Amino acid sequence: MALKINKHEKDRIEGLFHFERNLWSAGKHYIAGIDEAGRGPLAGPVVAAAVIFSQELFIPQVNDSKLLSPQQREIIYKSIIAAALDVGIGQASPVEIDSMNILNASLLAMRRAVDDLVIRPDHLLIDGNQMISDCDIPQDSLIKGDSRSFSIAAASIIAKVTRDRIMVDYHHRHPEYGFDKHKGYPVKAHRESIKTHGYCDIHRRSFKVTL
Repeated sequence: MALKINKHEKDRIEGLFHFERNLWSAGKHYIAGIDEAGRGPLAGPVVAAAVIFSQELFIPQVNDSKLLSPQQREIIYKSIIAAALDVGIGQASPVEIDSMNILNASLLAMRRAVDDLVIRPDHLLIDGNQMISDCDIPQDSLIKGDSRSFSIAAASIIAKVTRDRIMVDYHHRHPEYGFDKHKGYPVKAHRESIKTHGYCDIHRRSFKVTL
């Protein structure tokens, strides 16, 4: 599947660099976009990614991961990994999610993604309306940032693909739940499998399951 490049797509990508461009103009060199995947599932970790790009870059079709097909995400994932200056991954386990709630676990995963970077960012752009606590790096939160910032959109793709791969691995350990298909989200088939088999070790006990 080839990535489509046309004037409209070039203009769209150029527009997604608005926040990064302002920070570069202010003398910030390394801007990390941060997003997570997996807040809604009944099972598995929440996974976050932090991505840093150079100023001269163009990767077509980078967008909010929810707007892309699995096949598109896989292709763009490879382009991001090849082109990024640095990529960090962090996750919080189901046990941590149960102990501190999904919001705090998501922020913990984001902090771990930042800590996983080799390059220390000069500024963080975070999807949503929350900041990462106990972090001395300047940061801004952007509501719907995965559709407004190139770096955050790229992070959303990295986080989503990484988490999907984790859930496929879990499927081999727990094939009765079908994690390879629904990735732990509360679809009917998943809820019915919980009713039949009960919880497994990666289910989030604090999440309500309507059977």
